[in-house]
Amino acid sequence: MRDTPDASRSALSMREVCMRFGKTYALDGCSFDVVPGSVTALVGRNGAGKSTLMSVAVGLLTPQSGSVSVLGRSPSQSGISPGLSYLAQHKPLYGKFTVAEMLRFGQRTNTQWDNAYANRLVTEADVPLAVKIRSLSPGQRARIAVALALGRRPDVVLLDEPLADLDPVARRSVAQTLMRDAAEYGTTVVLSSHILVELTDVADQLLLLDRGRIRLTGGLDELLEEHYLLTGPGDPQQVIGQGAIIESRDGTRTTIYLVHGPRPPHLGEWLLEQPAIDEIVLAHLAEQKEERA
Repeated sequence: MRDTPDASRSALSMREVCMRFGKTYALDGCSFDVVPGSVTALVGRNGAGKSTLMSVAVGLLTPQSGSVSVLGRSPSQSGISPGLSYLAQHKPLYGKFTVAEMLRFGQRTNTQWDNAYANRLVTEADVPLAVKIRSLSPGQRARIAVALALGRRPDVVLLDEPLADLDPVARRSVAQTLMRDAAEYGTTVVLSSHILVELTDVADQLLLLDRGRIRLTGGLDELLEEHYLLTGPGDPQQVIGQGAIIESRDGTRTTIYLVHGPRPPHLGEWLLEQPAIDEIVLAHLAEQKEERA
């Protein structure tokens, strides 16, 4: 069992947060911590509550219950807190501004702004400064929005579906920018997506959200170590001990089990293999669906 999260060691933490719209819970008892300096993938189906979670974290929504802490403070209701950047899913930019004017807007509206860094990110994206925002492709607008978010030199940056509009080359470039920012400046990055494969090469931490609840959380290496694939005939309970079977897949003569728990010391005729992180996530989502059914 994991230790109880410690908010004092977190860049972002939530405790039993509930956010309800009418009778529907968008967040239902969410508790987690985001490690400072980490790149955390917030993953879940469409409608899982990812955007709501980010809006609560930055103070755009106030939950009915629970507590939220960002950099040791409660989110501000009067604007995005200092040290925090947030890029919403629709990537709000002023279409009539040129790229250069958009960067000047960022400079004039932020007390902490690194103009050289923001311009460098735009130059790396090969986006002309004189072109109006409305003339840019969705991928180019996404690159400008990321440059504005990082130009604030935040301690924590929340990015809602930042890679969705990017082609594979641009996606890699943005991913490298985020990892470099975390490595060089200690920026804590939280980025959401419903497509796990977009984030596995970027993130070192995972938050799995399903129906407003945190289903799985931890470091990717840790989660991989906690899960294994067991293949063979017969009853797996004789091998797995205290482990829990998350998923089973029938083969021609054998069955493959995804197990969550310590690895067995004795396998006998069973074969143990390492699962991929997407196998683990999809299995946990399927398990929750079966429990609801």
